[in-house]
Amino acid sequence: MAEQDRLSLSQPPPLPASLTRASRKTRTGEVISSGMNKTIVVRTVTRVPHPKFGKIVKQTRKFYAHDEENKAKTGDVVRIMETRPLSKLKRWRLLEVVQK
Repeated sequence: MAEQDRLSLSQPPPLPASLTRASRKTRTGEVISSGMNKTIVVRTVTRVPHPKFGKIVKQTRKFYAHDEENKAKTGDVVRIMETRPLSKLKRWRLLEVVQK
């Protein structure tokens, strides 16, 4: 009887990390700079409605991304994924080169 009470009071086993962590954000954009070693600058374009007038406007944003193998070149379309901070500005890493 005491053994059953002890088992019921114990915590359930922890869930695997794949179930507890939220999925990471991904973005697709164009490489605008690849001059740095293992770093690319990606420009993403998001189309959103203007808050007051409702017209669709383009918003551009630059992301610094880690490119371990230096395979992305200027003008390529790439997919990047959110990651832990790698430097002062880099919080993204290259997943794949979508189009050369």
